[in-house]
Amino acid sequence: MRKIFILMMLFSFFGKMMSQTERYIYQTEVNPDTINLVDMKMERTFLDVKNNQSLFISESKLLRDSLVAVLKSQTNPDIKKSKKDKPEFPKLANGKSIQPTFFEYFIKKNNEDKTVSLVESIGSKQVYYQEDRKMNWNISDQVSNFNGYKAQKATMSFGGRIWTAWFAPDIKVYDGPYKFSGLPGLIVKLEDEKGDYKFNFLKKISIPNSFSEDIRPDARKSTRINFQGDKASVKMEMVKNKDPEINLDNFNPGGGRGMHQRNGGFGGQPGGGIPNGDMGGQDMQMGNPTQNPTPSNGNVMNFGNTNPIELSNRQ
Repeated sequence: MRKIFILMMLFSFFGKMMSQTERYIYQTEVNPDTINLVDMKMERTFLDVKNNQSLFISESKLLRDSLVAVLKSQTNPDIKKSKKDKPEFPKLANGKSIQPTFFEYFIKKNNEDKTVSLVESIGSKQVYYQEDRKMNWNISDQVSNFNGYKAQKATMSFGGRIWTAWFAPDIKVYDGPYKFSGLPGLIVKLEDEKGDYKFNFLKKISIPNSFSEDIRPDARKSTRINFQGDKASVKMEMVKNKDPEINLDNFNPGGGRGMHQRNGGFGGQPGGGIPNGDMGGQDMQMGNPTQNPTPSNGNVMNFGNTNPIELSNRQ
């Protein structure tokens, strides 16, 4: 009987371990404008690893989407209206507004079928495509120390940029920020040759019940080449049908315009950076939210971005 009890405890323990999300937090810097002299914008991005899947998402988007999920789950959500009769942007418990993000989408990677999906919301609808380019890394013998880890250098041309990654073989997670993966260790530092995009690994935390993003069954599947057109088509359909949930675009600093649209670039973000990626100095774990968000009386600032993360959809 005692052995059975011990076995049950072990199964319970390992079950909880398997259900935990391991969150790898990155300090992310973006240069939103290469023509005019502007400061780098900083925010935090997450790589959430659970079972055989991972989720790349910005802290601000994850927080905002979790609050929207709470609002939609309420029977009679009490949302104050602005003068334009639109829902106003929620604030954090400490009174700070949720900041805009350069990453108005999330990326799901599945290690089993080796798919990488970029998913963007248009109002209440989702449009996504699966990445069809391979990660052809050139691994160097050069090593360095980063944040206490031994890291090895690798380079690759992707999306019209030349990227340098440093990966830690001691961290057995073959993944990294954005779409990047496939190196024999976690990418702890990633930067393009012009220094316009920088990802620096800060720390890992474990979250028992994290809020997660998923590709919904009714999401429209597109292709990398047709992504812009399909997003525009979905939005036109929603406007034509007077879909009431298209007002949820007010929770999107870019108005639902999507990530590949700035100045004809590919991979640009509509939202813009945030002045303080620390979000009040607290780790936003995005567990199961229970408190109702407090509506604000301010508008979301749109920094804009004329410097997309992917300059080309051919490479």
